[in-house]
Amino acid sequence: MMTKKSASQKKINLSQFRGTVKHHKQSQQDGFTIIESLMAIIVVTILMIAIAPAIALSVANRVQARRIEFGTQAARAYVDGVRSQVIAAPLDTASMTPSAPTSATSLNCSANSYCTSTATSTTPTNLYCIDGNADGSCTNTQPRDMIIQAFRFNGNNTTATTGYSLGVRIYRADAFSDATALTSNPIQSPVGIGSRKAPLVIMTTEINDAIPKYGDFCDRTNAGLSATDANRGCN
Repeated sequence: MMTKKSASQKKINLSQFRGTVKHHKQSQQDGFTIIESLMAIIVVTILMIAIAPAIALSVANRVQARRIEFGTQAARAYVDGVRSQVIAAPLDTASMTPSAPTSATSLNCSANSYCTSTATSTTPTNLYCIDGNADGSCTNTQPRDMIIQAFRFNGNNTTATTGYSLGVRIYRADAFSDATALTSNPIQSPVGIGSRKAPLVIMTTEINDAIPKYGDFCDRTNAGLSATDANRGCN
């Protein structure tokens, strides 16, 4: 009897041992340990830090490209408006390379019209408002609003009806938010953001009279040449 009982107990103990070993193996295979989880978090964090600058640069490039696209559309719309005489011609300038506008915070700009130097002034400037956010005006806190610096030049005649060379520079309205000087040429930025004080787009074209005259065009394009060269070209 003792022998049978001992044998039976051995079988039970062996069965329990096997079950314990099996359960232990299963517990080792279930899930991740704390160390493994921490290592995974560290690896993911390092990867996020590594790709964050590339993501930021890509977003900045897309934003700047969108601004330039909108600035180009604004410039073309303005030129078409002046050419069709829907928009009045800008004031005459002494050259085709005038200085950048003064960064003044007191500009008063209604949508689709020339700005005035103050809210009470009725004298227009060479700055034209393109209302980008459809609030009825251009304000120096809105990067979507565009200010066009327009200039016309005819070295032989200051009358717009004889035709002239038209130039435009497109600035963000928020470039006028402080006294920092604006620049007259675009500044290429290696990070894609661009300078807020630089024009987004520069464009030049020729505006002729309703009935173009060769003599007017020739005199205008020959402005600045010597009398001998100018006369030779227009004869």
